[in-house]
Amino acid sequence: MISRRLQRRLLRHHLPLGLVSTGSGAALFLTRPYSDVITKLSFASAWPGLVLISFTLLIGPFKQIWGRNVAISQDFRRDVGIWAGAVGVFHAVIGQCVHLRWRPWLYYIYEKWQKTHAQPLRHDIFGLANYTGLIAALALLALLATSNDASLRWLGTPGWKSLQRWNYAVFGLLVIHTLAYQVGIEKPIGALVSLAVTATVVTLMFQGIGYLKRRGAV
Repeated sequence: MISRRLQRRLLRHHLPLGLVSTGSGAALFLTRPYSDVITKLSFASAWPGLVLISFTLLIGPFKQIWGRNVAISQDFRRDVGIWAGAVGVFHAVIGQCVHLRWRPWLYYIYEKWQKTHAQPLRHDIFGLANYTGLIAALALLALLATSNDASLRWLGTPGWKSLQRWNYAVFGLLVIHTLAYQVGIEKPIGALVSLAVTATVVTLMFQGIGYLKRRGAV
């Protein structure tokens, strides 16, 4: 039997979050002029994932601004994080096959590096974009795997909260990953660059307000 709490979460949280995530992804997939499905899927999952991650970091400050208590574990924030993690990990997996088909290791090391480099690890803008994306995806996977009551009980409140704070690092890594690809690798799309910058500025602004609110400065 499904508990009433889970029923409420499925109906009030997961259903609308799923519709928005898949709907926005489908719109991006259908409107992109790319010639193959893999590239479209990568593009269509990248931007909803970034917005969802940003949203997870806005929920706490919004509650603080409205004068509400922010619980250590709150169902809506957790459910947004679950969708953010699922979309982000999907993007990371499918993205390994976009630029260098079926040779994902070349995202991180140079091909025939002995002839051109002193060491194999990529240290160009392409490497920066891929390493930040990989680290963010691994952190997202850990957050996704522990976004449940059992992990909260097992890790304890301090340990669970410390792990969940990696969400801040994930967001920073994703911003670097996104801008590196948009500005340094691919042909930039102005509206999407603006979206990434806006998400960054808004998230940082409200996180700053939330911090000042906690310190009693505002």
